Amino acid sequence: MEAFTLIDSRTISALRTLTIGPEHKSLPPQAWGRSIEDFVAEKPSVDLFQTPLLTLDRRRIDHNLSVMATWATEAGVELAPHGKTTMAPALWKRQLDSGSWAITLATIWQVQVARSFGVERIMLANALVDPVGLKWLALELAHHPEFEFYCWADGPDTIDAMNRALAAAGATRKVNVIVELGGEHGRTGARTTVAARAVADAITASQYLALAGVGGYEGALSHDRSESGLTAVSGYLDTVADFHRELDSAGLYGDHAVVTAGGSAYQDLVVDHLAGLADENGSRGVATSVVLRSGAYIIHDDGFYSQISPMIPSRSEHPLEAAMHGWARVVSRPESGLALLDAGKRDLPYDEGLPVPQSVEGEVTALNDQHSFLRFPPNDSTAPIGTVVRLGLSHPCTAFDKWRLIPVIDDADSDDPRVVDLIHTFF
Repeated sequence: MEAFTLIDSRTISALRTLTIGPEHKSLPPQAWGRSIEDFVAEKPSVDLFQTPLLTLDRRRIDHNLSVMATWATEAGVELAPHGKTTMAPALWKRQLDSGSWAITLATIWQVQVARSFGVERIMLANALVDPVGLKWLALELAHHPEFEFYCWADGPDTIDAMNRALAAAGATRKVNVIVELGGEHGRTGARTTVAARAVADAITASQYLALAGVGGYEGALSHDRSESGLTAVSGYLDTVADFHRELDSAGLYGDHAVVTAGGSAYQDLVVDHLAGLADENGSRGVATSVVLRSGAYIIHDDGFYSQISPMIPSRSEHPLEAAMHGWARVVSRPESGLALLDAGKRDLPYDEGLPVPQSVEGEVTALNDQHSFLRFPPNDSTAPIGTVVRLGLSHPCTAFDKWRLIPVIDDADSDDPRVVDLIHTFF
């Protein structure tokens, strides 16, 4: 597809001129009142920062971007990474600069954030029926012909709601809508192809909407790589492919169609079952892009994705690497075999597994709001008061939302990691 200037570099660069203050958790007081650009120019040691702390690893981010871009190119698919993972425009820019086709988002507010940074191609992997959001979208599309937008729908009632809101808004450009297929016991999505066809027919009958493709989320159908889980995902993806062929054969598409799936757990299966549909020149029917929406790859983790992803050492010659770490200090040793750290649920992710100590022996067994319970064998003198413990984390989506300004260090494995950037998040 044609090249876009997919994000406004000047707006991203302007973030570095913002002033650091006490509202930025765990940054050192000596940084308050200074610009990000000025502060990080000194490459301050991570030891200057307070705990608890979340850091990103520049070397590993660079590695992950390269691995995923190469993998997608070789597979013949496009990337539209899910921006909700980080809600960090500076990282979206890195993904777009690495060849990503678009940014995916989950809510219309997230789309509005992305538009404020000039993102020109966005997929909203959700239905949009909010009349306030649809009014904004109608105006944004009318005023910005370069803006390319896609959203999803899984029922005729959704189409009716969109039509009413867009009519009231006086919409002049059609909204691209992808029919969402779901699966039994899944999340959203039409449960049968018959139901999905009714959605497609309703879109094509609308004066405000354009049928743009077929998609869905296979990750809702399995949470592991058991035989039954992989079979469920594979069967679902075959249904998506067959339904796309049905719509193509019926001539319901315009000039281009998108087939989209793929979280960060089963992207190998998405390629196996959908990549063959890619046909950018339309030699077999309508011009078709297969778009993978994996979002966690840029950060990866030491927990859930380190086990389920196809891009780990046991499954890939070019595995992803965990690019986020927690840092917490021992603040109490109230009894034998127990240390309390100063990081808790307000600071670190816990929904897909607890943090794992990487610099000391032991196990985190529970998190409170502001404490981690680190257990040792009885009478173990490891980690006295004041010790800083590096933690491996699980699930970047619920790590980033706890921090507004995240230090990027040059290398977490260094004896003296240096902060080389600060990443803004928007949650």
